[in-house]
Amino acid sequence: MSPTVHMIVGSITLILFLVSAVMYAIEMLRGKAIEYHRLVSFGAATALLLQYALGFMLLGAGNSIKWTHYVFALLAILPVGMEHGMAAKQPNFRKRSMIGLIASVIALVLVFGAYYVAEAR
Repeated sequence: MSPTVHMIVGSITLILFLVSAVMYAIEMLRGKAIEYHRLVSFGAATALLLQYALGFMLLGAGNSIKWTHYVFALLAILPVGMEHGMAAKQPNFRKRSMIGLIASVIALVLVFGAYYVAEAR
């Protein structure tokens, strides 16, 4: 497998987290859910897991990258868990949207950090 595939999926992951964050912001302002947001949110989380699998395959093939890439990438799972675990349990829709927005923005920043480290290489 080539690192190019990992970068393409990384770009998709970054875009999905950005779209999810924007959707949470809109939901928070409007006070009602966007129809396909749940699908986008789970798509972003799934893309992140795919990135982990691709990254481990690259490591197994002997590729290497700076340690900061690993740190940013692995930390990104924490806000995803916060979004899908903690936010989902909130009875208040606006509070759920706010927690989801915060979690999505944190995940976006971490995924961008990992992406930036890889691109700067």
